[in-house]
Amino acid sequence: MIIKNAKVFLENQTFEEGEIRVRDGRIEEVRAGKMRGEGFLALPGEEVIDCQGAYAIPGLIDLHFHGCMGDDFCDGTKDAIRRIAEYEASVGVTAIAPATMTLPVEELEAILRTAAEYREEAGKEETGAGADLVGVNMEGPFISKVKKGAQDERNILPCDVEVARRFLEASKGLVKFIGIAPEESENAIAFIEEMKDRVHISLAHTNAAYDRAKEAFDAGASHAVHLYNAMPAFTHRAPGVVGAVADSPSVMAELICDGVHIHPAVVRGTFQMLGADRMILISDSMRATGMPDGRYTLGGLDVDVKGNRAVLVSDGALAGSATNLMDCMRTAVKKMGIPLETAVACASINPAKSLGVEAERGSLAEGKKADIVLLDEELELKSVIKDGRVIR
Repeated sequence: MIIKNAKVFLENQTFEEGEIRVRDGRIEEVRAGKMRGEGFLALPGEEVIDCQGAYAIPGLIDLHFHGCMGDDFCDGTKDAIRRIAEYEASVGVTAIAPATMTLPVEELEAILRTAAEYREEAGKEETGAGADLVGVNMEGPFISKVKKGAQDERNILPCDVEVARRFLEASKGLVKFIGIAPEESENAIAFIEEMKDRVHISLAHTNAAYDRAKEAFDAGASHAVHLYNAMPAFTHRAPGVVGAVADSPSVMAELICDGVHIHPAVVRGTFQMLGADRMILISDSMRATGMPDGRYTLGGLDVDVKGNRAVLVSDGALAGSATNLMDCMRTAVKKMGIPLETAVACASINPAKSLGVEAERGSLAEGKKADIVLLDEELELKSVIKDGRVIR
């Protein structure tokens, strides 16, 4: 396959006119700008896609979302994961790391075993129409009741090394992040030091003050779940988790740019404060994504959805989003003033690095998987190429 007349998103995070050659599901070569030369010559029978000036970007990677199209990852079935994966790929999200909710430990283990089985079976297929399952992001159960958000507090636990090991074992290493509220346990720092070499420890649904959060990051926690949401407010005398993230250069931070969770001015300010290389765009989408307005569930709790706003029936708290990652990226650019190059990187190579899959995904480079998304000038989807095959 040859993809020509495209504005190609290069590894230096700029767009240049160029071409991409794909062979056997991998990117064989990228020619752009001054390196483009005469372009590739098509072999007999080789498919040629004329982009007519469209943007060619890597398939996006969502490392924190719950579901879509009526399904939730925590439904715990392979069919649900398959349908979720197919929807995500259809909108240009070609790799996924769904998030769990705060559920009983045994139920979480069963969900993780199912995910591991799904990944093993999917890995035997030569090609697929769905996004690749590359990880799991555990948002609970080691969180704070004070900042539980849409999590069921009946299942909240203090962080526990043995329980965490059970999660890793059940998932066969698929769990990439385990969230904790470090203020909820005297053993939190010991937990981080024990587990940090096996899994990323994130601060999630936490009421930690600046000092405790900074202590956790200094001990080896390396990730912050949906910055600003389900954590103390960032103020000039009490900077809280956000301030601790800002003062911890090795920490990556998730940001929900659906236009509901965070004001555009705060999004812009956060990029200036942390730098784009530490930002990861996520959707935090729930099962209502891609579905009509109505009542749905998240983690066993009832949620009302209208437009792209999802709130708990019980108290009106935000309950995840109803927006996929491609729409979040588009919103970041068109409504929040984030440069397209920056937004693409924060939804592709940055999550790939956090998940440890950057050798295979996250940029358009020789040898990487040919997961390529074509967008028109308005950033609307023109085509999705997965493993070198057009799926949309």
